[in-house]
Order: sequence, then structure tokens, then C-alpha cells
Amino acid sequence: MASRFPLAAAQEKILLYVLAAIQFTHILDFMIVMPLGPRLMEIFRITPAQFGLIVSTYTFSAGLFGLIAAWFLDRFDRKWALLWLYGGFGIGTLACALAPNYHFLMAARFLAGGFGGVSSATILAVIGDAIPPQRRGQAMGTLFSSFSLASIAGVPAGLFLANHLGWHAPFYLLAGLSALILIMASRVLPSMRDHLAKEKSKPWADMREVIGRANHWRAFGLTIVMTMAGFLIIPYLSPSLVANVGISNDHLPLIYLFGGGATFFSMRWIGRVSDRLGLLRVFTVVSIVAMFPILIISRLPPVPLWVALCTSTCFMVFTSGRFIPGMAMVTNSVEARHRGSFMSLNSALQQFASGAASLIAGAIITLGADGRLEHYGTVGLIGAGCIVVSIFLAKNLKSA
Repeated sequence: MASRFPLAAAQEKILLYVLAAIQFTHILDFMIVMPLGPRLMEIFRITPAQFGLIVSTYTFSAGLFGLIAAWFLDRFDRKWALLWLYGGFGIGTLACALAPNYHFLMAARFLAGGFGGVSSATILAVIGDAIPPQRRGQAMGTLFSSFSLASIAGVPAGLFLANHLGWHAPFYLLAGLSALILIMASRVLPSMRDHLAKEKSKPWADMREVIGRANHWRAFGLTIVMTMAGFLIIPYLSPSLVANVGISNDHLPLIYLFGGGATFFSMRWIGRVSDRLGLLRVFTVVSIVAMFPILIISRLPPVPLWVALCTSTCFMVFTSGRFIPGMAMVTNSVEARHRGSFMSLNSALQQFASGAASLIAGAIITLGADGRLEHYGTVGLIGAGCIVVSIFLAKNLKSA
């Protein structure tokens, strides 16, 4: 593809589809581990806390690699930066498929998380360089649809493979798919070097200004508690549905099929309503409603499958729905000249927050003698508390 901008309409569409495919594999690689929790705890004979480490290692690595990459990523052609990072992600995913034991899997997740997390940040930079502002919102919609697609199709397909071919199978599939997408991306991505010709600001001075403003810290705090409210619950959702509610492993794909399908429509609707009624108002309402499924699903007793599906779908719809107006307010809180550094730091803090939430939940939840997960309800109370704090921070957040 030629490196001239703006791109032709057909080239732009192909570029967005390839970027969405890259994002899809990264999201699915992260998501597929959580419903595999019951199997991994049984196969590797690990505790809920050790399983929480598998989840949190991925996010901690993404945050750490993101902090490091923020200082030098702009010194490279974005095309080749993304290709090398995505190649590293593919190698990490293949290592997950080959993992013979718990510690090898931990190391593989660290590798995949680091490269995958920075790949996602680079994708946003590619969109910023290649897509004109008047079409950037639509481009972001195409990109983030990969999350719902991963829930609707990716996770159920991965669980089907795991049920019939073993837990390694989804990672083999992802590694093979990543290799094909990498080849396609090498042909489709244009060279992006315009940012290299621009005069570079001093990174330390820019970072000092970003972290020196109280409103930025309120935005960081909002991102952290929004993330923790969900990730205290999410890593143990599948294990609790199996151990506490009595859902079979064969029915777990339905949880993600229904939840992902609902969010595919609800996220777009919440976005439109947020623009019409106001970000803070919609964020407050959706957050308050989200507390109810969090408190219910963390204490859910054995119930029929349809009750579990309704509860988990409501949990996914409202927990994810908070992020649409919430992240819009976070983005509005910083001036455009600092937005790149701010969002890089904010993304790293979000990854650390999700990892910390998994560790906290793992430290609280214990495995009972009857195989049930105990104290999951306590984790739900903490998650609801995080939502209360997020509403307070949102009300005190100012636009730049």
C-alpha cells in the first residue's frame, strides 16, 4: 500500500479491518484464559490465588511494557513498530499453547501480555495518523467492535475447542490466526514516518506537566476504580458459575455468547444516549444500575441456567457500559497537547489496576472443602464500593 495520506476509501476500510483483526486476537487471548479457569485450576492443581496470578500477570506485563514503550515508541515507523510488536505477541501466544506447567504458562502470559498491550496502544496511534478527524469516531467504533466479536464468537469457539481438544487448542488457533494476520498486515499497513520529522519535546518535561495536575489524578483515579470494579469479579466469573452455581463447562460458552451479543448492541446505544443526555448523567445512572448485578452474581446460589444467563448478561452490559461515558470524560479532562502522554500513562494504570484487582480477589477468595469458591460475595461488596468511589470522582472531574 502506498504511504500517501489521506488513504483512498477502500484502502482505509481494509486498514481498519486489519487493525480490528489484530485487536480481536489480543482481546481474545486475554479473555479466553478466564473461562478456562476451572480446567487450569484442576489440571495444574493450583489455588484461586494462583489462577488470579495467571490473569494479572498478563495485565501487569501490558502495563509495564506500556510505561517503557511510551518513552521511545514514537522514534520508529509505526508500521514496523506494530509488526514487530504483533510478532512478539504471536510468539507469546504460541508459548502459551506449548506450556507444560504452571510456571511456563505464567512466563508465556507475561510475554504475550507485554507485546499485546503495546500493540493495542500502537493501533490507536496508527488510526490517529492514518484516519482524518472527521472519520475517526467511526474508525474507533470499527476497532472496538472487536471486543463484542471476541465475546460473541471467539470465546465460545475457544471453549468448544478446549472442551473437545484440550485447553491448549485455543492458543494454537490464536497463534496460527496471528501469523496469518501478521502477513496480511505487512502488506496492508502503510509506512508512517511523518511523526519522525517533527521536533520532539523533552519527554521528562512533558511527563512532569501531565502528572502535576490534580484534575489529571482524578481522571487517573476514575480509570483505576472503574477498572477494578469489574476486574474484581470478571476473572472468577466462570469458576464461580461452575463451582457455586452448578453451570457445566459445556454451557459456559452461552454465558459469553449472550453477554457479548447484548453488549454489541448496548454499547452503541449507551454511546448515543451519552451524547444526547450528558456523559456524567449517563455514567452515574449506568454505574448505579451496575452495582446490582455485581452484588447478585457474586452471591448467586445454584439456579437454573436461564437465571444465570440473565444475571451474567446484565453484569456484562452494565459493567462494560460504564466505560463509554467514563472514558469519554477521562479523555476530555486533558488538553490535546498532552493527550498522547496522558493516555499512554492512563492505559498503563488501567492495566495495573486490572492486575491488582485480580490479585486482591485471589487473596480473598478461597476454595472450600466442597469445591465451592468462598468469600466471592465479599469481593462483590468491594466492587460495588469501587463504583461508589467512581461516581464521586466523575462528579469532581473537570473538562480541559
